[in-house]
Amino acid sequence: MSSREHFRRVTLIWLACSVVATPLVVIFFAPIVPPGQGSVQASGQVLDDTVLFGLSTPIALAVLVFFLYALVSFRERDPAAVLEGPAVRGHSGVQIWWIAVTGAIVLFLAGYGSYRLLIDGSGGGQGPNPIAAPGNPKSGPPLQVQVIAQQWEFTYRFPSYGGVETAHLELPAHRLIEFHVTSLDVIHSFWAYQLGVKADANPSVDNIAYVETRGPRSFDIHCVELCGVWHGYMFDTGHVVSDSQFTSWITQQRQRFAPITKSLDPYAKQYFPDPQRRGG
Repeated sequence: MSSREHFRRVTLIWLACSVVATPLVVIFFAPIVPPGQGSVQASGQVLDDTVLFGLSTPIALAVLVFFLYALVSFRERDPAAVLEGPAVRGHSGVQIWWIAVTGAIVLFLAGYGSYRLLIDGSGGGQGPNPIAAPGNPKSGPPLQVQVIAQQWEFTYRFPSYGGVETAHLELPAHRLIEFHVTSLDVIHSFWAYQLGVKADANPSVDNIAYVETRGPRSFDIHCVELCGVWHGYMFDTGHVVSDSQFTSWITQQRQRFAPITKSLDPYAKQYFPDPQRRGG
């Protein structure tokens, strides 16, 4: 059998596998991968994963199909034959097509990734001067929440509610949230898993991340930067609630922490009180 016939056969097998497998992966598998649909940014990450799965499935199948085909069709059937096969001199046509196809895929992914990043920031921290700030959200101006990391807990300040600092995080549904993530001691990382938000918390740094919440739900909060002996216990459960529930909750927090709020310094984006002795 000639090389063209082998190539034609491999191509037909690969096309058949891709036509079957790619829609199955894109329709049934990709939409259920983490982080889910807890926010606009999380949904965007799932969409990006779906695009990557849709592109990578035919590529992975091409490698697997060729490997299995070569294993079956090109194996040495004569036990007495020498182990070393014929020399391979290369094929300029295959090399050119390989460079062209892989180059096009890389350029497409670079352009697509940059476009998606500029739409909503993808839930990642962008430093004090974000270039991917959402413009004119339907829900109105963003709700600012300062995430303060320390060994070994997160606390949250609400500048639009008198700078009250709470021990747990609740957010209103269908609202753009502007997180300002910082740290009091060492480097931490704020990860609101189901919301698709992850931002490093560095001392004396204001790291901004955006997220637009959806309907009411719970979400897990973890520190994902090794920060000391109790790093593994630095987690919490946050909640997205209705507007009325959020208003009731933040009112209760302001009343509960009023004596402490009076003792706090005024809200500032570089929130770095005098250091105290901490373990770790």
